[in-house]
Amino acid sequence: MSPKTYWFKPKRFWKYFAAYYPVSWQGWLTVLIALWILVKLFLAIDRTSSSGSDTLFSFTPYAIAVLGVLDIITLHTGEYPQWWRHWRK
Repeated sequence: MSPKTYWFKPKRFWKYFAAYYPVSWQGWLTVLIALWILVKLFLAIDRTSSSGSDTLFSFTPYAIAVLGVLDIITLHTGEYPQWWRHWRK
């Protein structure tokens, strides 16, 4: 059996926080697709909005949803942070 290849690796911030960054082509593709979706959504919402604040208020729920899905993908395909190891059972 081959060793598991991770799409993302964690970067530690402060004591308990982590941000994932892509380390394989699958990870980079996932991030680029998420960014493409966010840009397309922003442009579509901006086309129909009357003001800048209206655009941001309409775009925010979609951005949270897309970034939430990206976060779930990074947690499932990324390396588990070593400093969280004692919390996992």
